[in-house]
Amino acid sequence: MSLRADPFARMASVVLRLALLVLAIHSVPNAAQAQPGMYSSKDKKAIKLYESGGSCMRQQKWECAEEDLKKAALMDPGFIEPRIYLAEMFEGKGRSADALIWWSEVVAIAPKYFTPATLHLAQVEFELQKFDEAELHFRQYLTLEDEPIRKARALLGIENCAFAREAVKHPVPFSPKNLGKNVNTKDPEYYPCITADNATLLFTRRVEDPSVPYGMQEDFYVSDRTDSVWSTARTIPSVDTRENEGAGTLSPDGRFIIFTKCAGVDGSYGDGIRGAGSCDLFISRRIGERWTKPDNLGTPVNSRNWESQPSLASDGKTLYFVRATQAGDGLKGMDIYVSTLGDDGAFGKPEPLGKSINTPFQEESVQIHPDGRTLYFSSDGHPGMGGLDIFVSRMKADGAWGEPENLGYPINTSGDENSVLVGSNGEVAYFASDRPGGMGDLDLYEFSLPESARASAVNYIHGKVTDKSNGKPVEADVQLIDLATEKLATAAYSDPKTGEFLVCLPVGRDYALNASAEGYLFFSQNYGIAKGSKEKPFVLDVPLSPITAGSTIALRNIFFNTASAEILPASNTELDILLRLMKGNPTMRIEVGGHTDNVGADAENQKLSEQRAQAVAKFITGYGIDVARVTSKGYGEAKPLGSNETEEGRAQNRRTEITVL
Repeated sequence: MSLRADPFARMASVVLRLALLVLAIHSVPNAAQAQPGMYSSKDKKAIKLYESGGSCMRQQKWECAEEDLKKAALMDPGFIEPRIYLAEMFEGKGRSADALIWWSEVVAIAPKYFTPATLHLAQVEFELQKFDEAELHFRQYLTLEDEPIRKARALLGIENCAFAREAVKHPVPFSPKNLGKNVNTKDPEYYPCITADNATLLFTRRVEDPSVPYGMQEDFYVSDRTDSVWSTARTIPSVDTRENEGAGTLSPDGRFIIFTKCAGVDGSYGDGIRGAGSCDLFISRRIGERWTKPDNLGTPVNSRNWESQPSLASDGKTLYFVRATQAGDGLKGMDIYVSTLGDDGAFGKPEPLGKSINTPFQEESVQIHPDGRTLYFSSDGHPGMGGLDIFVSRMKADGAWGEPENLGYPINTSGDENSVLVGSNGEVAYFASDRPGGMGDLDLYEFSLPESARASAVNYIHGKVTDKSNGKPVEADVQLIDLATEKLATAAYSDPKTGEFLVCLPVGRDYALNASAEGYLFFSQNYGIAKGSKEKPFVLDVPLSPITAGSTIALRNIFFNTASAEILPASNTELDILLRLMKGNPTMRIEVGGHTDNVGADAENQKLSEQRAQAVAKFITGYGIDVARVTSKGYGEAKPLGSNETEEGRAQNRRTEITVL
């Protein structure tokens, strides 16, 4: 899979690999300033042609450079400098076979004259899948010099040869499919992002614009899928400007976007906002069909460095992104960082991921899958096919990231692979490629991931929050709690215009849902997704009852031991929400009601319902709520909500309720 990275990625990702070329140019005598005797040749005609070719090369007159440098090299079989320039030029232009010829001659003539030449030769041989020869020259380079960065690259090159030799022999399935003309155009499209329901696609497109510097800019486009067909992509007017916007991430419901925006020449962002660094992360929210004006995320997420390529986890509060930092040698090092949204609504200090992910080389194009435990990213610092390869890492029980796994060949090639996005089902991936047969330049494609690289499947809840009394939409805070860990799994805000929300959940766990809004009693429900299906999402109506006398809600996430009034720890989250409701409405008085199904003796059910109601009331008053505000009553099996003839009905009838008095 061949990919030419977009400007956000390209600027930093190629710097390190071009560094060897820069060092090489600086190591060869400058033709304009050279003194007699400085060259490896004494042939004056050859030297004159070399100087002429060098001048053409600096002016990027490639045909002139190639012609004069080749003549100079042919005049003197021992003249090393023109051979180095030719090798550099062909390597920089992607003509690996031609670069191989000239690097081979440099190494054959005098391997110690320009020691990086052996490393260049090894890298070119690797690109051409001459793995045995490449490994030989990587090892040979290590005997010539001990420069730290190049030594590290040579050691990695040896590992790459071992990996690639086997990967080419055992290719993984790979059949990419173009997303079609409604998404792709003659312009480059890249950095896809998709909502949890796989219905809305966001991506970056670079378009021509004569009114801006360089005559082009980057904007966001959105396409919706209906019956497997993508709609004609449209812009986001309030987010897209005359500056560059790109590399965005959507919240699972598609209502928040965090993206990269780079400063103009004066350090501003085109709208009077000044950022923390050259490229910063911004956020915008969609209300109905309108997007808000983007806000800079500010410090500590943004810094004087270069922040880009964000990925927001399905919990809505964990943000992964790439930061490029200036190293002592002038190179930009790119690493993956993570920041978590705190209770104060601000992102905390970003921390770099551990050494299992970040290397001394380049990491970029990060995606945290909606399962929250599978990380996809690109790197040229782990063993692979050369250049940037795509890797997957899985979170371990202690929260650390496991050893990255290469997605394999031909998904990864000797070129750069990045800009990959894996859908919520864990099976389908999207990527950008300039492969033959596309609409033009970079296009977006989809393909099925090999089973070994797939993430855990996730389900989602698509709901709508309304006022129970009038049916109007309500903006509410919707939270899903993992009942096993008692921790927040994900959260979302319902749209104030429509009341709709979407939250994404890994299959195989049980969750408690709570929705709350000011002036309303909260909504409570629990879901067993342990037996759920990724093909059958939950559709949920969430009616919120205004806080008025007589309003009643069921506390579906209060749990007891069987035939007992002992409150289980999984109830703590819901009890905390009830406490906040009571403290936020200091004049409200409530009754806690206990209800059972009809299994067992009537008298025992009555007693159990009373004890459970008393237990909940005691919990509330034990945390500072005046006992005069809380009463309790047991109703036994007298007020069923469903039929006691079915397990589903009996489950509805076993409940704890509160009623506003």
